[in-house]
Amino acid sequence: MPDATDLPVSEYAFPGPLRDLLVGAILTGEKTSTTSLVTEYELEREPLPAVGDRAVVIDSEGEPVCIEEVIEVRVVRLADVDLDHAVAEGEGFTTVADWRAGHEKFWHSPEFREGMGEASFTVDDDTQTVLVRFRTEPLSP
Repeated sequence: MPDATDLPVSEYAFPGPLRDLLVGAILTGEKTSTTSLVTEYELEREPLPAVGDRAVVIDSEGEPVCIEEVIEVRVVRLADVDLDHAVAEGEGFTTVADWRAGHEKFWHSPEFREGMGEASFTVDDDTQTVLVRFRTEPLSP
């Protein structure tokens, strides 16, 4: 089993109920994809994810729960996100419109806007998204 000691950390949403839901879906195998915004990487001056990248997923308490490995990365306009990706997010979305509404609620939240440093941050059809598929492995004891 892999050791998480030297891997970067992968955080889903903010600590709390949404992160707990997402991490739970990762651990059951329901969540095998995730979406972020290109602008988030630009703001943090970080490279986009790449196939083969590995990270340790943490829960709301900051505890490691598993290791994820990126198996696919696509950069697409928000308007071009497909149903397969939306369903693979493991949040129960059955349409792209529902997926988008849920994600826009997060991206337009006060917490996200604060993190972006822009109180009026918003997304539209042309916003560049990063669609990542991953697989997970248990942690070493």
